[in-house]
Amino acid sequence: MAEQLDRQQVEHVADLAKLAFTDAELDKFTPQLEEIIDLFKELEEVDTTGVEPMSTPTTEVNVMREDVAVKSSDQERQALLDNAPETANGLIKVPAIIDESEDGEE
Repeated sequence: MAEQLDRQQVEHVADLAKLAFTDAELDKFTPQLEEIIDLFKELEEVDTTGVEPMSTPTTEVNVMREDVAVKSSDQERQALLDNAPETANGLIKVPAIIDESEDGEE
């Protein structure tokens, strides 16, 4: 078993990931996170001597198309904006992911 995690540690990890959980969810996720950590500890015990590292389990190679900008029609643009949860000035509005304020408040 992993060293005992407490709710404050799970809350801290959630905060770093910009996630908010209820008390009930924290009670549920804390033992689940401990189990996940236990699985990683179990993997660390596997003897991998002589096993060559691999970067991919297959020989498949990504086939990428050329990245070319294409002018959208006004109808296509409006259809995209109509599906966005929030827009402003003809653009899709997204929440800030980096808080640059000094006090942590937005």
